[in-house]
Amino acid sequence: MAKDAPIQFKGTSLKIIQTQLRTTDLATLHAALGELTGNSPDFFENELAVLDFSHAEETLTDNPDWPAICDLLRGSGLHAIATRGLPEELASTALAAGLPAVGADALGRSTARPKSAEAPVAPPPAPAPAVAPPPAPEPAPRTVTLDKPLRSGQRFYAKGSDLIVTAMISAGAEVIADGNIHIYAPLRGRALAGASGDKTARIFTTCLEAELVSVAGIYRTFEAGVPAELARQPATVCLTEEGGESRLTVAALALR
Repeated sequence: MAKDAPIQFKGTSLKIIQTQLRTTDLATLHAALGELTGNSPDFFENELAVLDFSHAEETLTDNPDWPAICDLLRGSGLHAIATRGLPEELASTALAAGLPAVGADALGRSTARPKSAEAPVAPPPAPAPAVAPPPAPEPAPRTVTLDKPLRSGQRFYAKGSDLIVTAMISAGAEVIADGNIHIYAPLRGRALAGASGDKTARIFTTCLEAELVSVAGIYRTFEAGVPAELARQPATVCLTEEGGESRLTVAALALR
């Protein structure tokens, strides 16, 4: 292909968020998204998303309004580009709305090689190097520190890193991190760890008074207040696996 051809194709690696949805009901999604993002228009900063319905087959509506769902997500800066896990008839309507169906392997490169009808011929062994090169050191994870109080209406996002907070997070304020969140002060607002989908992320606080906590998009609100046994106590928030599903767990943190 000529270098000046009008169309050229090149491989690339894109950051795509796997967005797990358990319903296509627009009102339900609108309420849940508002709880998670506070209706912030730049929450996701124009990220791309695959809408994963693999755990929602029994709660899907017959005629989803795909353009409205895409507009709803776009209002928080998240751009839907495809779906997965839909029944065939719903996948057809999503495709008609510009959302093609993709397989699970589309979210990560498969290392398995395709099977061949013929027995493969083993290549000749490569000569062993005289001295094996030392392994490259792994890059240290990034950490961002916030040492000023966050007032109501303010938001702080530690993108691509862990977040350490040494000042109070007021009610109505919000801290977000793609990694873990450590708060050595009262947490009275919202804390969202694993914002890019890291299910191993955790939240730690020395004083739990939160309005909302979330890990990898799975959240819990405390409209009636934090349970008495956890209120104003050191606590940790993480995801645990139960029956093949991720559940948010809030537990006391023993410091002594």
